[in-house]
Amino acid sequence: MMLRTMGIFLCVCSFLELGKAQVARPSITLDEFMNTTEIHSAKISPDGSSVVVWTGAPDWQHNRFRDDLWLWQEKTGALTPLTQSGNDSQPAWSPDGRYVAFLSSRPLAEDDSEDKSSKEGPERVWIIAASGGEAFPLYTEKLEAHAFAWSSDGTKILFSVQQPLTKAQEDAQKQEWKDVVRWREQDRGDLLLAIPLQAAIEENRKTPAPQKKKQDEEHPLPAAAQTLAKNDRSVTEIAASAGEVAFETGTVSRRMEGPEAYEIYLVSPNGGEARQLTHNQAVESGLQWSPDGKRLYFNVRAAAGSLEGKYQDVQGRLYAVDPASGKVDRLGDDFTGSLEDYAVTDNGTIIAAGLTGTQQQLYKIAGSHAEPLKGTAGTYSGIQAALHSHKIIVLHSTITDPTQVFLADDPGALPQAKAITQFNPIFHERAQPEWDAYRWKADDGTQVEGVLIYPLGKKGAKHLRMLTLIHGGPADADGNRFGADWYDWATLAAANGWLVFRPNYRGSSGYGDKFMLDIAPHLVSRPGKDILEGVDALVKDGIADPDRLAIGGYSYGGYMTNWLITQTTRFKAAVTGAGAVEHAANWGNDDETFDDAWYLGGKPWDDPELYQSEAALFQFNKVKTPVHLVGGDADIRVSYLEDVLMERALSQLGIPHQFLVFPGEGHPLDKNPWHGYIKVREELKWMEKYVGQ
Repeated sequence: MMLRTMGIFLCVCSFLELGKAQVARPSITLDEFMNTTEIHSAKISPDGSSVVVWTGAPDWQHNRFRDDLWLWQEKTGALTPLTQSGNDSQPAWSPDGRYVAFLSSRPLAEDDSEDKSSKEGPERVWIIAASGGEAFPLYTEKLEAHAFAWSSDGTKILFSVQQPLTKAQEDAQKQEWKDVVRWREQDRGDLLLAIPLQAAIEENRKTPAPQKKKQDEEHPLPAAAQTLAKNDRSVTEIAASAGEVAFETGTVSRRMEGPEAYEIYLVSPNGGEARQLTHNQAVESGLQWSPDGKRLYFNVRAAAGSLEGKYQDVQGRLYAVDPASGKVDRLGDDFTGSLEDYAVTDNGTIIAAGLTGTQQQLYKIAGSHAEPLKGTAGTYSGIQAALHSHKIIVLHSTITDPTQVFLADDPGALPQAKAITQFNPIFHERAQPEWDAYRWKADDGTQVEGVLIYPLGKKGAKHLRMLTLIHGGPADADGNRFGADWYDWATLAAANGWLVFRPNYRGSSGYGDKFMLDIAPHLVSRPGKDILEGVDALVKDGIADPDRLAIGGYSYGGYMTNWLITQTTRFKAAVTGAGAVEHAANWGNDDETFDDAWYLGGKPWDDPELYQSEAALFQFNKVKTPVHLVGGDADIRVSYLEDVLMERALSQLGIPHQFLVFPGEGHPLDKNPWHGYIKVREELKWMEKYVGQ
């Protein structure tokens, strides 16, 4: 965030012998840890006999990450490359299972002709036969696809693009405005288009390939494209049934400035006037039709609002809507945790992944009831169901088992599911840390939980040096799932001799709506108390050494780190990144600005005193902790200027610090793998320097 098998590992040796065996293995190195292949998603074919897996992996030589597609087939039992450009993502099977469509930024010849420096083109829809061969583009025009889906009969591919300008319109804009950006004013909504698959196949078969002419003065769209709908917002998701096409909208600027932009619309497969289906203050996602096309399902993920009233950050929810009447039903509402991914099976059964505490398991959803399915401890996610088979696939991992794709004959056969991927075997060849859930009482009597990951062979030991590593979100939770990257490096820290404490403070998901809501309006001070009380409990229990404590986190974890070093001097080192130190300017710069306003009870002028009292900046004169600070200079989730502001404050106060800036990186460090590698390398060195052994 895996299992060598879906069965329970049977220990045939004593605890002491197992501990010795773990220590006897070499520890994982930084190079090995950061070279992990991530499984983004997997999609099962309509008949359940094949699976396409989308992975991401670092390409160190070319300073980038690769996105690749792999094909697993039941008849061979082998996983083989389906594409090899390194720019391919988001696969989707055709309803007949003959083709896989996907998004790719691989360039065409005409892309290179105008910009010799570019190694990528716009992200177009591409198609490849499942039986093999060369992939071909759905269209060749320079149109960036925002979302796509197959029509229900597989004869067309539907996709959304920004409303294009003709060449004459582009030239007129350049003449009038030069390089001036007209903020908001120049944004344009999307078109929902459809192109027949056969038209794309025939265009690709032309020999020689037709010479691409310059953009048509009057017709910038593909000749075969049919416009189904036009919207003044972006179109972020598409789902097609035989009778209607559903699509989800988002903000035209692609900055999440308000929940009112996120709604579901319906339009005929032949085009026409789209009608708005939902009206709420939630960010819907995961559109899926029932097999008979009579119900449309969607989810609202944790901290994305709900359909029950005004916007607030609550746990994930699942809904069904009747397109004819517009009536919406909440599903699985007796479940006390957070409903995340879900799938609709071939017979209409709903299977959802539900997070409770440190475990994420699968549940069968029937009306308001969520029935747990028998499975294996850890984290299930990414569930997908075959269109014409009972088979399902799911991703599964534990803290020590890397994520793999598992195939089950039906949802009730999870314990017998078989792994069809074997990525990152190095983690089973290296010594693995042990872990425990840890619970303590907050000052108001609320029970709070977290995870303790022990240094190798040190479970049960006392007075350990400890890193408190705080998750982002804040609507997330650390638990029994795999993580190995620049953001989630807890097990690497444990391999380097650290006890890692991962607190699920107030505002975390998986512990009920009230637990999440308790974070507002005290965005950092309430969770901060939870975290410090957890540290106090670990010291009191003799597990953590009070003289060897470090703290760190990224994103909201950075918010909390920045805050907590103003509240106590007990931490000898801090490693922080992309965390705000004040909330007024960050509200203005954050692309999720409505979320920030909810946390703090309103906009900056509604309660300026609260905005100030919850900001670390105004208490920085209390800081004594040496700080390692990182940030991407293209970050719009937490403005890079927050990092600059913090560095200046540390400099003025004479606090030992180091500031690393990653050029071109946004909030996730997903452009150049060396940036994340250097981040973790230097953070480990910083803690060693100021905390020591």
